[in-house]
Amino acid sequence: MIRSTLIAAMLGIFTAAPAAYLLTVPARQDPAAAPGADRAVSVAAIPGEAWPICSSMGSLAESADWAALDPDFATGKRAIVAGDWNGAIKALTSAGLRDDRNADIQNYLGYAYRRVRQLDPAMLHYQQALTLNPRHRSAHEHLGEAYLVRGDLIKAQEHLAALEGICLIPCEEYDDLKRAIAEYNKVARR
Repeated sequence: MIRSTLIAAMLGIFTAAPAAYLLTVPARQDPAAAPGADRAVSVAAIPGEAWPICSSMGSLAESADWAALDPDFATGKRAIVAGDWNGAIKALTSAGLRDDRNADIQNYLGYAYRRVRQLDPAMLHYQQALTLNPRHRSAHEHLGEAYLVRGDLIKAQEHLAALEGICLIPCEEYDDLKRAIAEYNKVARR
């Protein structure tokens, strides 16, 4: 009888202890959501899907909450939508100085430089975007298009092959670069 009472008491303790712990420990919270969190932490905590990766720069106008982003990043994106390439370069360069690990900023910078026909800095920024994120679809697309402007079909096809490996389902970046290569080939045959 004493033995069964001791076993029952031990089982009760082993069951009650974890339950008491779970009921008294505060819920885990995201440190970025804490009231005292600094701005740098909260910007870094934005989920990846909230940072748009553009396939055609026209999609920027539909982009979600720019106010949550770095103000210069948001200004640069607005400048791209408006076609103000030099304004975009200025704002995105400032944003890039604060966030040197953001592949999207580098991609947008590359796009703006390419639109003002400065291919060397454009390609440098696209390559930086791919160094930061080797699976960055827009950077592959835009760098492939820049190689076509330079007349380097082989390099453009390498980026098309990279997109084929990245896009497991049809993606706009792959389709756009494939279409650009087809147009390039059509013009080259003339």
